[in-house]
Amino acid sequence: MGDAAAWLTRLTAWLEEFEPAFGHRAQRGGLRRYVEGVLSDSRRKSMEAMWARLRDPGSYQALQYFITEADWNAEAVWRRLRAAIPAREGILVLDGTGFPKQGRASVGVGRQYSGTLGKIGNCQVAVTAALWTGVQAWLVGARLYLPATWLTPAQRARGKIPATVVFQEKWRLALTLLRQVRASGITVTAVVADAEFGDCTAVRRMLHTIDVPYALGVSSHLTVFVGTPHPQPPRPRTDRGRPPSRPQLARGVTPISIRDLAAQTAARHWRTVSWRNGTHAPWRARFWACRVTPAHDWRSRRVAPTIWLLCQRDLGTTPETKAYFVHLPATASLKAVVRLAHHRWAIEQQYAELKDELGLDHFEGRSFHGWQRHVVLTAIAYAFIQRERQRRRRLDLTFPQARAVITDILTAHYFLTHRRHLNMLLKLAEIPLRT
Repeated sequence: MGDAAAWLTRLTAWLEEFEPAFGHRAQRGGLRRYVEGVLSDSRRKSMEAMWARLRDPGSYQALQYFITEADWNAEAVWRRLRAAIPAREGILVLDGTGFPKQGRASVGVGRQYSGTLGKIGNCQVAVTAALWTGVQAWLVGARLYLPATWLTPAQRARGKIPATVVFQEKWRLALTLLRQVRASGITVTAVVADAEFGDCTAVRRMLHTIDVPYALGVSSHLTVFVGTPHPQPPRPRTDRGRPPSRPQLARGVTPISIRDLAAQTAARHWRTVSWRNGTHAPWRARFWACRVTPAHDWRSRRVAPTIWLLCQRDLGTTPETKAYFVHLPATASLKAVVRLAHHRWAIEQQYAELKDELGLDHFEGRSFHGWQRHVVLTAIAYAFIQRERQRRRRLDLTFPQARAVITDILTAHYFLTHRRHLNMLLKLAEIPLRT
């Protein structure tokens, strides 16, 4: 009982850090109930299913109103969460994650590519930011991607999308999250993401501007210059007309696709490297890396910064080739380049917890505000579990174990605050049962 009381005290203190973002007592009660519902043993984290598992539920309409209509700002809660998490430094993992849906009523839903599905399907897509410390992940931001088809007057009314919300590509949403995380005082030591963001020149350019190392997946059709190309002054014209003013590359210097460059690299240059994702067993694959300059900027006669191209081939009879652009010093070892590129996969299990155990993708409401609020409250619940794991120095604390303790806490708290029900149970326990 003492341990349960301590858990309850810490959960209450954790939620109190967010109360200033809520206007009055009813909203603070909604915060407590919703987080309790997310942490409950409800298999499906729809609002009705969670409400049915609450120990002190209040009315269902009140909980629904808290999520869909009440006057509180999800962005203000995100700011408090980023300020409250104990991890203040780490690698920022940017990801576009899909929330599969059956119907077409959920805000932002449509037929679009989902990494969760691995194909085009009917889903919502969110851009998320997670801080990875090398040991734990913390969800520090999420933005719902709204296709242009959802920004018509009819669809705005349907999804209750404010007029201030305009179309933004996923890479713009990702850069917004990056700026918000850095503005919160968290030190971003590197950024990792898949090819959805790595193929975007604007993302790479921004990361160079703020001088943050990165490892970004890229598509094999992208072209690069091997090494650093050195522009030369324009060659003088021999005929009449305006003399050329744009710099030129030396004869024979041409870009090559990543696919072709990897294919023509001899097998002896590929090395087997092992790496570990968190506490998982080590993985092994064959890698080759060289210094390259992405060629896209040369279309406007600018030379992009020289970076590492890392190519990976799985060990097997039909190896798949993957590629990454990695911004680390030229003196970095191959193992260091590989390690940074694979930090992204280290949080897959923890993302699975957010979805499978906490219902990050279970929200069934149809409004834009409702989706935002569900996600930030889920992040608050997840951060509490991560704090408990950190405090107990038990990173292997499973979610069912944590949920069992929390369920016991909330049950005990309910009976302590509802003495009449407790006395009724005690009297029932005195009744002899037939054998």
